[in-house]
Amino acid sequence: MSLDAVLSRIDTDLPQALDRLSELLRIPSISTDPAYKADCAKAADWLVEDLKSLGFEAASRPTPGHPMVVAHGGSGDKHLLFYGHYDVQPVDPLNLWERDPFDPEIQDTAKGRVIRGRGSSDDKGQLMTFLEACRAWKAIHGTLPGKLTIFLEGEEESGSPSLIPFMQENAAELKADIALICDTGLFGDNTPAITTMLRGLLGEELTVHAAKKDLHSGSYGGAAANPIHILAKILGNMTDEQGHITIPTFYDGVTELPDNIRAQWQSLAFDHAKFLGDVGLSIPVGEQDRTPLEMIWSRPTAEINGMWGGYTGDGFKTVLPAQAHAKISFRLVAGQNPDAIRDNFRAWFEAQLPADCSVEWKGHGNSPAGVMAIGNPAFESARQALTDEWRVPAAYIGCGGSIPIAGYFKTYLDMDAMLIGFGRDDDQIHSPNEKYDLECFHKGIRSWARILEKLT
Repeated sequence: MSLDAVLSRIDTDLPQALDRLSELLRIPSISTDPAYKADCAKAADWLVEDLKSLGFEAASRPTPGHPMVVAHGGSGDKHLLFYGHYDVQPVDPLNLWERDPFDPEIQDTAKGRVIRGRGSSDDKGQLMTFLEACRAWKAIHGTLPGKLTIFLEGEEESGSPSLIPFMQENAAELKADIALICDTGLFGDNTPAITTMLRGLLGEELTVHAAKKDLHSGSYGGAAANPIHILAKILGNMTDEQGHITIPTFYDGVTELPDNIRAQWQSLAFDHAKFLGDVGLSIPVGEQDRTPLEMIWSRPTAEINGMWGGYTGDGFKTVLPAQAHAKISFRLVAGQNPDAIRDNFRAWFEAQLPADCSVEWKGHGNSPAGVMAIGNPAFESARQALTDEWRVPAAYIGCGGSIPIAGYFKTYLDMDAMLIGFGRDDDQIHSPNEKYDLECFHKGIRSWARILEKLT
């Protein structure tokens, strides 16, 4: 009955919860732009005061960049850490917004009521679902729901430069039994999900050098090496006709999906025709012996993100360029070593260069993939709690993108992470007119209350 009382309190206090979220959304905490440094600090301070009002010992902790918010409270045998981020994406292009990005508003739409504003879904609305669950719990019980650490970052949208050093320096303080991350979403519109697979990322930039200067194609065409031809030919060989990546040893360490996860994914009835149709495509490419869902969640990729060289301005210039450039990204899965992939790709590329050409490399960092330990009983407990709230069986899903913080918790704190979020695909999180559905905010708060009841 105590859980019912907490859920009832959440329902009653929803208008006040939305007021608090709106107050936080009005702070333009854009971490990438130095002009908003003071606003990032203001957002951190706002959260500190809110956490203190819930009974946490909270502080804004300085870093070389924007502050970290760290709070501790409650007691119990199980220690949970909750992570979120209070910084937001820039708002450009501003002219595409229907209203001031930092003047949030509740709006009625064809799909239901939403709160519109930058950060409403990514990640202020999501992190506030957890804090509001704690608020309702304390209002009913007089205490926080177990032993909790809150860890809120202010640089997630700008590469998290201060995150790893801070985690290393404060490892003993941050270490908990499990981390909870609310920066993901539902599957479709109504299926709650726990993300258990995250692809890693490797970024490479390269420049092929040929002649010592640009050449006239009439004088040198056919005799001189054209670096754009060379670059296109080599990169065109990265995949075969079946969509398999041809770089030697690329698939070393890649394992097959467990049968129980494969069965869950099949039960989701993923509509790849609609998925591609929504962006004007119809035919899946990539590995032809894999389903589209497997390809975007559990298989590695090699993609050309940009390629340029020569004259690209108005009019026409018959030039053989001296250089050609490309940016390549690899999405990696569990078992793949990003450093080995980089070394093998570079060696594979260089082996195909003509003798009088050279290549210059620029790395753009890498992070390994992550697979969560779903054998931990906390995962099934949380999955049941989500099922109870949404009245739809919760699923373990993959994520085609990368969320490095989950891997950092494992690497630097030896702590598993559980990724649970309530965003929807149409939230426009990095685009103009970002929104968060009121249903997701409301049921997200209720979901965390149910999860906390089971985990503490």
